[in-house]
Amino acid sequence: MSLNVAQKLIHSHLISGTPEPGHEIGLSIDQTLTQDATGTMVMLELESLGLGRIKTELSVQYVDHNLLQTDEKNTEDHLFLQSAAERYGLWFSKAGNGVSHPVHQAHFGRPGATMIGSDSHTCAAGALGMLAIGAGGLEIAMAMAGDPLYVEMPQIWGVELTGELPDWVSAKDVILELLRRHDVKGGVGKIIEYHGEGLAHLTAMDRHVIANMGAELGATTTVFPADDAAHDYLKAVGREDDFTELLADEGATYDVEERIDMSSLEPLIAKPSSPGNVVTVREVADEEVHQVVVGSSANPGLRDFAVVAEIMRGSQTASGVSLDINPTSREILQDLTRGGWILELIRSGARIHQSGCLGCIGMGQAPAVGRNSLRTMPRNFPGRSGTDEDSVWLCSPETAAAAALTGRITDPRDLDMSYPSPELPEKYSINTEMLSPPVEESKAREVELVKGTNIKSLPTFDPLPEDIELPVLLSVGDNVSTDEIMPAGSRVLPYRSNIPKIAEFVYIQIDDTYPTRAAKNDGGHAIVGGDNYGQGSSREHAVIAPRHLGLRVVVAKSFARIHWQNLANFGVLPLEFADPADAEQISQGDVLSFSGLHQALRSGNSVTVRVGDEPIELRHRLSQRQMEMVLAGGRIPYRAAQSEEADNAGTQDSDVPPEKVKPTQPEG
Repeated sequence: MSLNVAQKLIHSHLISGTPEPGHEIGLSIDQTLTQDATGTMVMLELESLGLGRIKTELSVQYVDHNLLQTDEKNTEDHLFLQSAAERYGLWFSKAGNGVSHPVHQAHFGRPGATMIGSDSHTCAAGALGMLAIGAGGLEIAMAMAGDPLYVEMPQIWGVELTGELPDWVSAKDVILELLRRHDVKGGVGKIIEYHGEGLAHLTAMDRHVIANMGAELGATTTVFPADDAAHDYLKAVGREDDFTELLADEGATYDVEERIDMSSLEPLIAKPSSPGNVVTVREVADEEVHQVVVGSSANPGLRDFAVVAEIMRGSQTASGVSLDINPTSREILQDLTRGGWILELIRSGARIHQSGCLGCIGMGQAPAVGRNSLRTMPRNFPGRSGTDEDSVWLCSPETAAAAALTGRITDPRDLDMSYPSPELPEKYSINTEMLSPPVEESKAREVELVKGTNIKSLPTFDPLPEDIELPVLLSVGDNVSTDEIMPAGSRVLPYRSNIPKIAEFVYIQIDDTYPTRAAKNDGGHAIVGGDNYGQGSSREHAVIAPRHLGLRVVVAKSFARIHWQNLANFGVLPLEFADPADAEQISQGDVLSFSGLHQALRSGNSVTVRVGDEPIELRHRLSQRQMEMVLAGGRIPYRAAQSEEADNAGTQDSDVPPEKVKPTQPEG
């Protein structure tokens, strides 16, 4: 049987289930990635699980999001994360070392491995031929504890790339083209695998750009083959021995197929306020620009910064434009300095910031209200920048630099210059001084977790009742993002380790009365949503905080994958309308009445709810395992119950099913 790359990665790590679309499968996980905006909850979950030491091949805790130290909260979290990394056996990347995704690719990524991360852009590691999936923090904690990742087997979407990118068009335009065609739901339930002769013209960092923003399509992950480009990259970062070729077999097929002729692409841009709102740059040319931000995991490579420096060479930013540069790692900053590009950027008037996510997550560089901000970042959901009434556009480094020069949205092909091709070094800078290796196990047992006053233990949640009446406290529309449910930014994220406090900010961008109304309602409540509910960030605070306020059920037309899993993980029942038109029959203030809920869930996928005297048919997509988790109040109490049963029976504690098989290594 001829296999594509995604199938090889799945088959080689399959522990349970049938790898056919729609079936739940369990995968063994080699590596995990956590960052500070979500990692604090992961470490608190490890504490709740009573874990001694991680069981993965390698796990890394990064500090890259909450770098602004305007008070003690972020600093205390960093100390807590470092102590947890030492206690449980993780690598630790210090604040200012860089954004997790490009740093992980440079130091730890390897072809053929599986990885899950508590960041939705973990999929960027697919650039090296990895199966890398973003997930909620509890999924990461369970993987560290030795459990599989359970996921519904996706379809494999083969995207054939042909041709070569023309001047002034780069990798960002490839993924923007897919978003232009398919919007933010186009990849839901799919793994995107790129193939074709066009791959020969894309470097590993080009592929990182494309794989990273597969998350914006809603895809489970993105996969590239491990070929010459991956080998060249690993050689450049001094890890040539970690290369293993991983290619699709001749004659491999895909569930869904598409083609992009890269030679026909032109500069593209995503208008406010969705990554799927894509048009050509020329369609919106001459819009005035106030701010340009270059950096983030969506354009993290040396080339992405160097090309901006070359375009700006000898020129000044336009009057009234702030050009902000976020180097994505210390090593990138070293190479930008070594190549003279930092000097060119400084001469042009650019502002150089520390290495990290920063503006991408609303941690600084918030734009003025009503002023356009062009960014090379992956997301422009409303308010994500740190400004409630923002106007953020997403584009390539070339288009960003053109706007910095002219003060207006400008097709870079219209600049009066030749397309620059920066000469990159054969060997990249290697700096491991800010990467702390795992502490020896005997010493790790003596490490105490350092908890500041803002760090609270994970709340405990009760089981789902058999019969329950829930008022609908909020009804929202389509494509509601986790940034709208649980805002990012410097005002909110410092409370990421304090669920009672961060719960005060839930849904404030849509209805600032929701937290107060929910807190006053003792009997629990429901929320009604539209299509693609919970898109965007993997931030599980968008579930834990409303669950703390009493959320028990979310009824929507459809859910984004990670948020749907997070709901089940923390005992919130995700239900979908059997007939989407029925969404019009439920309004804020209505009461949803469920009777015999346990029996209904266990007997099939159909659940009936009454709204007044009217019955409405709902459905769920939970597996038997997930359904029992929800009934128990979430995955942690479910696992605790299993552990107690295992102790009583004298067997091993795990939620790994008995049909576990030993994974094999992928073939090239």
